[in-house]
Amino acid sequence: MKILQRSEQRKENTWDLGSLYESVEAWDAARGDIEQRIVKAADFKGALLKDKASFLTAMRWYEETMLLIEQVYSYAFLSWATDASDSDATRMYSLATDVYTRLSTALAFFSVELMEVSDATIASYLADPAFKDYAIFIKKARHLKPYVLSEDEERLLAMQSNAATTAKTVFSDLTNVDFDFGEIDGKPLSQSTFSSFLMSEDRSLRRRAYTQFYGVYDQHKHTLGRLYEGQVKQDLFRSGARGYESARQMALYGDNVPLSVYDSLIASVHEAFPVLHRYYAVRAKALGLTELGHWDAYVPLVKGIKAHTPYEKAVEIISEALKPLGHEYVQTLTEGLTTERWVDRYENKGKRSGAFSSGSFTGKPYILLNYKEDVLRDLFTVAHEGGHSMHSYYSAKSNPFLHYDYTIFEAEVASTFNEQLVASYLIETAEDDRMKAFIIAKQLDDIVATLFRQTMFAEFELNVHSKAEEGEPVTLKLIREEYGALLRAYFGPTVTFLETSDLEGLRIPHFYSPFYVYKYATGLSAAIALSKRVMEGGETERDRYLSFLKSGGSKYPIDSLKEAGVDMSTPDPVRQAIASFASLIDQFEALL
Repeated sequence: MKILQRSEQRKENTWDLGSLYESVEAWDAARGDIEQRIVKAADFKGALLKDKASFLTAMRWYEETMLLIEQVYSYAFLSWATDASDSDATRMYSLATDVYTRLSTALAFFSVELMEVSDATIASYLADPAFKDYAIFIKKARHLKPYVLSEDEERLLAMQSNAATTAKTVFSDLTNVDFDFGEIDGKPLSQSTFSSFLMSEDRSLRRRAYTQFYGVYDQHKHTLGRLYEGQVKQDLFRSGARGYESARQMALYGDNVPLSVYDSLIASVHEAFPVLHRYYAVRAKALGLTELGHWDAYVPLVKGIKAHTPYEKAVEIISEALKPLGHEYVQTLTEGLTTERWVDRYENKGKRSGAFSSGSFTGKPYILLNYKEDVLRDLFTVAHEGGHSMHSYYSAKSNPFLHYDYTIFEAEVASTFNEQLVASYLIETAEDDRMKAFIIAKQLDDIVATLFRQTMFAEFELNVHSKAEEGEPVTLKLIREEYGALLRAYFGPTVTFLETSDLEGLRIPHFYSPFYVYKYATGLSAAIALSKRVMEGGETERDRYLSFLKSGGSKYPIDSLKEAGVDMSTPDPVRQAIASFASLIDQFEALL
């Protein structure tokens, strides 16, 4: 559990950013190119409104420019994410954010002019094959027409976008860099190791880690409360400035996802509270406890099984589990996870906590991990982020630049789909019923974490933003009351909490990307349905799923998933996922 300095990491355990830029000097040169394009942008003002040839020339220049800024920003962000304490990396990230903001400001006229062209003119342009690489981008952009402002207003919003990230950046630096959680029994407690402590079979150790961890949040609760208040105010400012009815509507409108999908998710999960509360009762029984503390909610339900999976072994397991997706998929991912160095594997000082996949059109689909060999969940995290990266790989390979970027709504399907296949494989290859029960219990825990917990987060975001939109101040007291009430409702009568438990609402990074988390829950629901189709079907089902991965951003998410075989506009997939959860509880109790 020793946490290394960045300089101590072995090269093969880090990602190779050379697919973006070979050196900081090359990156600086590209950033200089963007500076020139910021000046050049004024030359294209009015081009979209002039004639067909000028429109096409402007679109090509815009495509080149956005491709370049994506590459520049990706390199800087990935460098910073591995060590936020590195002043050079922080400088690059700051410069990239600044130049991105100034470019957006310089291009403020672009979206406005795109909306001013008549529908008939656009239709005539798109009938020309020369526009095929831009057609979907243009149609999706014009979907936003009701909420695009004047050129001056768009410029002001673009100028403000850099400052808009302050709450998110400060939250990340404060919790990942400045917070010192100390040690427990000689082992470091950190954002990353906290999960290891909560999975310990020593209940006393779990409670001590929980208490010490949230004790640090308690010391900074007023600052954290203010940061989230600032984020909510920012959300309301941007949605109100554009004329949306709410911040939630703004978040869902771009993906063309009806608000009813969000509401239906919460309603379906509330209907399932008896099943969820039964899970916690079964958890208490399995652990031999009359009641659970919140610190008991994550320890493996089957004791005595020590998970120790070196990274290389995890890749082998994942490769076997994903064979239903075909040789090309498996080979590409396996090489990416190993010899192609898509992955930054282990924790180091200053590294961002958690895990993510960050693909771009030009570079490799990179994966940040904080992999721990003693946490089985981390094996699934590799599969999860690998699903994202393969989605990015196929999307970039199969679409032009302006059409490749899929939505987060779709992304969470590709990632949790892989987890479903890995779980199925581990159950099939389990040495005995005890190991089988261990994996089923892990599946139960994952559904709780992804479907139920993320829906709880989504409901919290909705409640807080709704109150703010009604004029109620977002105070620390309001945050704690709203989050505490949801903790009690979702965990039910079996689980007890400490006075500091509601401070968990102050440590969720995704709250700084508003109305994001519901997509984890809908994604898992779709993934459970689609993975079952692929595992039980043949080439047709597999090819339909791979076609979904390759579709990139060429369709709206509800439509692309419907073609893959699941209709997320109805509550059925969520209800089916809940039914699978109930079935897993039955299987676990029988094995127990």
